[in-house]
Amino acid sequence: MSGVPAESTGAGPMGAGPMGAGEVGHKFARLETLRDAGFAVPEFFCVPVSEFDRALDGLSGGLPPRSAVPVAQWCAFAAQALAAAVPDGDLAARLLAGFDGLVGEGGMVAVRACVVPGPDGAGEDADGDPFAGLSDSFLYVRRGGLLEAVARCWASAFKAEAVRYREFRGIDPAGARVAVGVQRMVAGTRSFVAFTRDPRDGARRHVIAAAHGIGEGVVQERADVDHFFVDPATGRVDAEVVTKQRMVGPPGEGEDGPRVVPVPENLRAGPVLTNDQVRRVTGLAARVERLFGCPQDVEGAITPDGAVHLVQARPMAATADHAGGPRVHWGNHNITESFPGVSGALTYSQARIFYQLAFTDLYRRMGVSARRLRANGHRLARMVGNLDGRVYYRLDDWQELHGQLPVFDLVRAGWEEGMGITGEVRADRRWPRARVAAALPALAWRAAGHRRATVRFLRWWDALMADVRGPAARPLDAYSPDELITLYRWVWGEVSVRWGVTLANGVYGLLLLRAGTALLRRWTGAGPELLAGLLCGGPENRSLAAARAAIALAERAAEVPALKAALLADDLGGRTDEEHLRAVWDDVAAGRHGSFLAASARAYLRRFGDRAVHDLKLDEPTPRQRPWTTAAILRPLVRQGATVAANRVGEARAAADARRRLRESCPGPARRAVLRVLLRMMRWSVRAREDARFCRTQLFGLSREVMWRLGGELAAAGLLDDPLDVADLTVEEVVGAFDGTLPGGDLRGLAALRRAERVRNQAAPPPPPLLSAPAARPAAAALPYARPLGPDGEAVEDGTLRGLGSGGGTVRGRAKVVLDPRVPPGDCAGRILVARETDPGWLALMIAASGLVVERGTLLSHTAVTGRLLGVPTAVAVGGAVARIPDGAWIELDGRSGTVRILGAPAGAAG
Repeated sequence: MSGVPAESTGAGPMGAGPMGAGEVGHKFARLETLRDAGFAVPEFFCVPVSEFDRALDGLSGGLPPRSAVPVAQWCAFAAQALAAAVPDGDLAARLLAGFDGLVGEGGMVAVRACVVPGPDGAGEDADGDPFAGLSDSFLYVRRGGLLEAVARCWASAFKAEAVRYREFRGIDPAGARVAVGVQRMVAGTRSFVAFTRDPRDGARRHVIAAAHGIGEGVVQERADVDHFFVDPATGRVDAEVVTKQRMVGPPGEGEDGPRVVPVPENLRAGPVLTNDQVRRVTGLAARVERLFGCPQDVEGAITPDGAVHLVQARPMAATADHAGGPRVHWGNHNITESFPGVSGALTYSQARIFYQLAFTDLYRRMGVSARRLRANGHRLARMVGNLDGRVYYRLDDWQELHGQLPVFDLVRAGWEEGMGITGEVRADRRWPRARVAAALPALAWRAAGHRRATVRFLRWWDALMADVRGPAARPLDAYSPDELITLYRWVWGEVSVRWGVTLANGVYGLLLLRAGTALLRRWTGAGPELLAGLLCGGPENRSLAAARAAIALAERAAEVPALKAALLADDLGGRTDEEHLRAVWDDVAAGRHGSFLAASARAYLRRFGDRAVHDLKLDEPTPRQRPWTTAAILRPLVRQGATVAANRVGEARAAADARRRLRESCPGPARRAVLRVLLRMMRWSVRAREDARFCRTQLFGLSREVMWRLGGELAAAGLLDDPLDVADLTVEEVVGAFDGTLPGGDLRGLAALRRAERVRNQAAPPPPPLLSAPAARPAAAALPYARPLGPDGEAVEDGTLRGLGSGGGTVRGRAKVVLDPRVPPGDCAGRILVARETDPGWLALMIAASGLVVERGTLLSHTAVTGRLLGVPTAVAVGGAVARIPDGAWIELDGRSGTVRILGAPAGAAG
């Protein structure tokens, strides 16, 4: 062994610093990674595999040639010879010096072997095959037994069990090579093995096996063991506690190695771990899983002072059986703006139809041939998947489909950023530059007509909405089921040949964003923070019009003293808040506060009644179904005294400040003129994007109305218990029930089954936003074997969170962490809203907030655009914000740089 100083605690050889798995094995390389990440790992040093090689080479004269005897027999000879090859000379001196430096002459250590990976990467504790329990470990080793323990670890490379296992796996058993770790022995009084997935079925349930004494009792089943099962979503702990008679403890006087001893009488009946200790252990195990990116089997000990020490971590054997094959990559980094959380079958099926139809039209408009579209029909049909009730993009198919466009390479980086794609998910395939250049003239030709096509699309959509939803339109309540289905199919048929226009705007918008960012950086030295302000101003888009319409309605409500008092009342007269708001809204709708206000309220609902929290989820109501919820939107606006004029001033101020900074940093008038033209095009693109999003809200709103009406008909016919049970049927099932195309007829049982599954999914922790699952398994059964991908978020050295600045200005205030946007908007008044993602239905909360911090998004995401237009400091792509920012903490948000600093603890927190 080449020189580890006595004070070394790392995985490297003496004097050489940390080493990789190829020299010390995955086991010890992982322990070093854990130590570097701040986990409490007992100090250790390693005997690298090179010393094993030297020992085996020194025996070559005493071993028969490998070809002369059966491999199992040769391995037996090698094991016997290595066990006798006790280190001596310089190696022995350095080992003993390392021991003294680690624990002192009178201390004790654990000596463990680890098979290092070969050329194929296979080795003990590897991701692909953990080889768990096939190498020897020796515990409570004193100084006098150290050298012999190292030799016995070497010998375990060729013990019979390991030879049989490697033969079974098709690996040359005679090619095994072993590194040895020497680790300070922790005097644990309780020990555990924690699994981050249930080893029985792969379910996302933490499982702990714990016993008194040391971990050997748990691993080798020499102690009586309690089992604890933890639901990660709720923290609930279920325990299976046994009467404990045996445990494994330290050696007695004059003995070597651990021994089985009786459990003290006072410890036999109670659980080994308290619930708080169980949650602490599972919290540590979950952190280890995030660190290594796949489910883990973690071994540790608890010392009398309550400290938890981790002594091993390896991939769970149950999750490794498909690790080496092809994988499918899934992500919801971007789609959670539209479909956050768990979605019912109705919502998912409608989303799947939308993506398939709309993107087929996009590719057709961008020049993809009908033949190629047919060849990729299977990919178009599965662009979005359903993982534990959550809508995910199947990223491999998206990359293949978008990769049909040569110009996609020009916007690939921006698209990957918006989709949260990192590392191995990135596709390597690129078009030749000449092919990309050759495609530019056709792109320019299509782009030249894009603005006119967008105007035609919006004109068509507005005419359709007037026919279906206008003041003179026939109410949908008067339609028969057959007429509703005919309307639904006609509208979606038109979508299939028109909606691609709105998606093409995304391609052109990314091209403009790339060009604008590059020119700003080159000519001004500024980053995205300046671009965010320069995108303010210009004509009002439809999403902003919805927000300002709510503010205008609140202004009118505030002018009516009785209505204002009712909205702001603290005494609800014994009614619930919902009952109170319904009564307030009934008075408005009945004209009791004036006919003008009643007409304004009806106009607001007619045009903006589909805009709500989760307004693309067909299982969620909107103000069109629950008109009184509009009163909840008005209440914080009335309390704040919000006005449309003040809102416009905020946007104008941000735009003027950005223009001033542009003049200062880019004095050349010619360059500023080029930038002004480019920025005008970008503002138009952003406006078109938000207009299209609003149209999509209306499209899904119309589908919601149709499906809920059909659900009512099914309930009336006795096929469903409740009209809203339709949320757990697919669109095809609902329509098929009327058309006679539904196989089977038990809609009630089907809806109940899916509803129970949806409830379970809502209680379970969500899958990671970016993950990789084995392609060999059905997607419905692959999640237990999935591994998370991508970073957990970026923080600078002082703990400041960093994201993408997308709204100017700096604000200080209390954080309001929102996981469920159905909180009353008043709860966000004057607070800095912190969320994983938002959708257009969050407008009421955004208007009330003084700042926006969101974990996901880009400069073109809805949060970024809305923050700029509202003049509210905003930062998107702030990784880990929800976990790292406590609710109520005093924070500072810089909307230009995208940084968030935690200034103080939540109000009332200790310390």
